[in-house]
Amino acid sequence: MDRFKGKVVIVTGAGSGIGAAAARRFSEEGAAVVLAGRTRGKLEKVAAQMPQDRTLVHPADVSKLSEVEALVKAAVDRFGRLDVMVNNAGVASEGRATEASVEDWRKVMSIDLDGVFYGARAALPHLIRSKGCIVNTASVSGLGADWNLSFYNAAKGGVVNLTRALALDYGRDGVRINSVCPSLTRTELTADMFGDEALLDKFRERIALGRTAEPEDIAGAIAFLASEDARFVTGVNLPVDGGLSASNGQPPQ
Repeated sequence: MDRFKGKVVIVTGAGSGIGAAAARRFSEEGAAVVLAGRTRGKLEKVAAQMPQDRTLVHPADVSKLSEVEALVKAAVDRFGRLDVMVNNAGVASEGRATEASVEDWRKVMSIDLDGVFYGARAALPHLIRSKGCIVNTASVSGLGADWNLSFYNAAKGGVVNLTRALALDYGRDGVRINSVCPSLTRTELTADMFGDEALLDKFRERIALGRTAEPEDIAGAIAFLASEDARFVTGVNLPVDGGLSASNGQPPQ
């Protein structure tokens, strides 16, 4: 498919996991892709698998507005336009509110929520011109709470409602804004969890499809929301969770 031929896409957190899979998916479908993240080496490793004439590596820390603005400028300077902004970069921190540090709170908020806001703010003037779209990576943890993840829950809950609010504000400008809400996905961020078979069994018991997600599962949903196939979809926080959120929480019999 060439759904994104002639389109320009920025993906943050593109050095691994969902971001890397999304960058590859957009590239495979014809887009020029700008890969952003904090570690150049990881970005270059992903970019090496993609056509060099329509791939740009631009390291950026999404918790800093000036760096996000420079990222968007670099994309437009190189490719002449911007059509899709994928705000994917994220971190997590475990612990109850009275035990985890204030520094951890600030780090999670600055990357997971501020980074999405900064990406939208910098990209929107260009997306209004191109009638483009934004896809944010939220989480099922933004739709409901987890034990010992209150910082992450708060940040992703913010992304969920920010997605709705921005969709209302910019829909008349022709810009669609949605998010994906993955459940447990195999990434660097979840490597410890994937080393715990007993924990994985608990997840598999709760997920209707009986397995956890791979990054490519989420990338496909991101590509759909960014495509013309979703041209009448905006303000949606789409669970990509194998049926986890279909349950009322009671265990299977």
